[in-house]
Amino acid sequence: MDTITFAYRAGDDEIVIEINGRSLRDLARAVELPEARRTRERGLAGSYAWLPGHAVGWRAEHFLGIGREPRLADGDTWVLGCQCGDWGCWPLLARIEVADSDVTWSGFRQGHRDWDLGDLGPFHFGRAAYERAVAELATGLARVRP
Repeated sequence: MDTITFAYRAGDDEIVIEINGRSLRDLARAVELPEARRTRERGLAGSYAWLPGHAVGWRAEHFLGIGREPRLADGDTWVLGCQCGDWGCWPLLARIEVADSDVTWSGFRQGHRDWDLGDLGPFHFGRAAYERAVAELATGLARVRP
């Protein structure tokens, strides 16, 4: 099983995600770089910002695939946003599927480029450990929620 941590940085209002001890932004950059080089957009690879707490409505349940925003009609969920501050401008999206014993992040895609991100995931997390990580995030968000 893979591991995941969510950390809320109140000073920057950002939710930092690490998978298997590596930053999700770094993981995305490594997979996107060949595609970005091919299209001569090297600077765009991994150029994401962490989602701000207010963007997920201060609800850690966002990462259980629950909630109104930021989620798309097709069921995909924003996991990273744009560096400009508008999380929908340059998003990284994933399908989050919650089963009885595990949670899977798969089908990663970039919101505005048809890049092959097939090597990013899928990630399989034990459900109990995943829910503990989400609960820790919820505690951090609750401390600063307006």
